[in-house]
Amino acid sequence: MSLLGKLFGSGKDKNKVPSPQEGIQKLREVEEMLMKKSDFLEKKIEHELGTAKKHGTKNKRAALQALKRKKRYEKQLQQIDGTLSTIEFQREALENASTNTEVLKVMGTAAKALKGAHNNMDVDKVHDLMDEVAEQQEIAQEISEAISNPVGFGQDTDEDDLLAELEELEQEELDEQLLNVRPVADDLPSVPTELPAAVAAHKPPQRQQEDDDEMQELAAWAS
Repeated sequence: MSLLGKLFGSGKDKNKVPSPQEGIQKLREVEEMLMKKSDFLEKKIEHELGTAKKHGTKNKRAALQALKRKKRYEKQLQQIDGTLSTIEFQREALENASTNTEVLKVMGTAAKALKGAHNNMDVDKVHDLMDEVAEQQEIAQEISEAISNPVGFGQDTDEDDLLAELEELEQEELDEQLLNVRPVADDLPSVPTELPAAVAAHKPPQRQQEDDDEMQELAAWAS
């Protein structure tokens, strides 16, 4: 098959839509062919320029013919450069289209997989499950708090009751200290055991006897 047949396809393949990869491959083959032709034309232009310089004024006719050919080659080279720019633009567009196609395929596959995964899920069941998870987390928190509290310490105890009991103990201790305080015998003045004669003479015998008894009791208590 000729190169053009490879690039543009045979008659029976005209109705077949090529894939982006096939289009990119064909454009690259055309680019390669045009770049080879561009290199060939550049060499031809350099050759004709050298021929024109060689003949110069010695053979003006040959020099002019060489310059004319150089102009034609330059025009062809300019056309090839324009074609290469167009092909490059089209190839980049096809590459982007190919990339987008692959991305869309992957996204389509992912969407189907996601849809299949969601088909196996019931939204109500998911909500019920999340509620159950939250409930279990609360229970776990309560268990952790219960475990962290010291056993048998500070339970069923009212602080006001404890303060009242402490005040009673302090009062009892204060009362006991007051009861233990006794008068010192050495600091008390001595109590006379007998009344002066003048005083005793003026008292009746019974009254004097009572006074004597009281004085004896007082002296006994003081001792």
